[in-house]
Amino acid sequence: MKSLPPLTSLNFHHLRYFWVVAREGSVSRAARMLHLTQPTVSEQLRELAEALGEPLLRRDGRNLVLTEVGEAVARLADEIFALGDRVLDTARGKATGSPLRLAVGVSDGVPKYVAHRILEPAFDARVQVTCREGSPARLLADLTTHALDVVIADAPSHDAGTHDHLLGECGLSVWGTKRLANELRVGFPRSLDGAPFLLPSANTGFRRELDAWFVAHKISPHVVGEFEDDALLAMVAEAGVGLYAAPDAIAQGRRPRGLVRAGPIKALRARYYAITVERKLVHPAVSLVAGAARATLFAPVRAAR
Repeated sequence: MKSLPPLTSLNFHHLRYFWVVAREGSVSRAARMLHLTQPTVSEQLRELAEALGEPLLRRDGRNLVLTEVGEAVARLADEIFALGDRVLDTARGKATGSPLRLAVGVSDGVPKYVAHRILEPAFDARVQVTCREGSPARLLADLTTHALDVVIADAPSHDAGTHDHLLGECGLSVWGTKRLANELRVGFPRSLDGAPFLLPSANTGFRRELDAWFVAHKISPHVVGEFEDDALLAMVAEAGVGLYAAPDAIAQGRRPRGLVRAGPIKALRARYYAITVERKLVHPAVSLVAGAARATLFAPVRAAR
């Protein structure tokens, strides 16, 4: 087995463009099917290959052929989009006569952008999504009474009545305005000692891990604010009030406005889980978002030799 470096983020739509090109064997034919220009499709393929760190297509005379990694990605895309088509049919009522619904609980420790990227395939498949946000304890209580189909969380539940399905993981970095980040890049992470910092609320697992990391590196940041809402925290950071730590999946997918990376938190990883009451993923929309997250947002792609 050959494995690629872990992905920090991948555009779900780029995977679909590659899938169509792989099926058609031609960028021009794929562009016509997608109602896009050839340069647009070629650019999306280039970005996908860069995100994966491996070429997916190569020229063989006048023809485009899949590389070894391209074949593995195409097989994975076949499974994802076949399931997506089934979900779309169900959502339109073809399978059951009523739209497919998905009740999701999002733990307050999961950044909103990450939650959106995880759920994006369900929205694309026109699933009717009901989303609740709250503490893991309250959401898990709703899950066990079947008020929710799945809980998206940043930590496993370890509950006897639920099952944790790892969606993937990504790195963490410290971000700030260009002025702050440039000042602290030299000597990072020791340079964070005394630096203005914006922190998530103390009741989150991420905050506890971050505090432990500070202690291990003998860093005492100047805490200028604590936030329950990660979106508000990011807005305050954009205003230049202080630095903050964020999953690389956020930065790679949509860099926070005006912010640059001061440095990576190498010892920590952000992990995300789909928690259900079933041992296996039964709900078709949950299977879709879990498969897409593992393939395009977090997990490394594995190519068989």
